[in-house]
Amino acid sequence: MNRFELISQIKKYKAFNEQEEKDKYLLLEWIIDNEDAFSRENKIAHITATGWVVNKDRSKVLMVYHNIYDSWSWVGGHADGETDLLAVAMREVKEETGIKKVCPVTEDIFSLESLTVDGHIKNGSYISSHLHLNITYLLEADSEEAVSIKEDENSGVAWFAPEEALKKSSEPWFVAHIYKKLLDKMDETGRNVR
Repeated sequence: MNRFELISQIKKYKAFNEQEEKDKYLLLEWIIDNEDAFSRENKIAHITATGWVVNKDRSKVLMVYHNIYDSWSWVGGHADGETDLLAVAMREVKEETGIKKVCPVTEDIFSLESLTVDGHIKNGSYISSHLHLNITYLLEADSEEAVSIKEDENSGVAWFAPEEALKKSSEPWFVAHIYKKLLDKMDETGRNVR
């Protein structure tokens, strides 16, 4: 998917709530106005992609214990110049969890959000506070497949019942505004998003 196809996909995306409606506009404006929107070289904001990974019957959610955030969280990462954000999300899931087979439930955007990132140290260097303008895809994997940690990024990988995933995260804003929203979107369709 190229930049223009992604812009078209975001424009067609039906926002789930007010947060998504406002963040949709922000994402579109940023991508259209910033040639380097997909690069970490843009120190103010850059595009990221996330996978909300569920098992086949939607009874489990895959999460990692993120070292920087010191919390259980969803799986994703930086676009790093790539505009095919579904491919980015799938790659990040494989890299961060050790899962070999992951597939999209749908190639459509599942969620979008503007996320604040506090300043932190990574690889010995200070990273200033900035925004992650994020696209989330609903992905499916086998909860029986072996998982493994990626030591430079996480110190745990585990499947949780959806409600348990909310309790495991120690990031209140994410729980209330992101993870709960993702579960609500799944509930709206009987957890059978297809």
